[in-house]
Amino acid sequence: MTETLPGRAVAAEHFRRALAVHASGVVVITAQTGGVPAGLTATSFSSVSLEPPLVSFYVDRSSTTWPLLASADHFAVNILASDQAELAARFARKGVDRFASPTRWRPGPLGAPLLLDVSAHLVCLPYERAEVGDHLLVVGLVAEVETHSTGRPLLYHQGRFGRFLPHPED
Repeated sequence: MTETLPGRAVAAEHFRRALAVHASGVVVITAQTGGVPAGLTATSFSSVSLEPPLVSFYVDRSSTTWPLLASADHFAVNILASDQAELAARFARKGVDRFASPTRWRPGPLGAPLLLDVSAHLVCLPYERAEVGDHLLVVGLVAEVETHSTGRPLLYHQGRFGRFLPHPED
């Protein structure tokens, strides 16, 4: 156990280790600017509101992909299925063409790339952004939804991608 002085934050490494025990869903955020597709993996995706329909994710301020996404007039949230760990890893890597084969995608109704074989797509309009610590909070207004599968989700836990296995009694 780590002790801190009152009013002081814990060290980043201690915080990171504690958060590693929390499983989160995995999405790929995609957009297109000037005909160039861009995308990144996010594990901070969350629903925010039903009325209006809002979702959010966080992106590191040092992200080299963020400027391309930020300049787009809309973006897509691709909710990954349990068998798409390699796709999540590809969109988390630096220095690769994330949209080249074997990535399979198509343009969405407003032009943002939609990854194929995902559980769902949410096409969003920028709603709000805020600087929060070393990240940017991005909130989107959901304008289009396509649900493809209600199968098992891809999860991120202890620094790795994995699958959800339901309890045998379920």
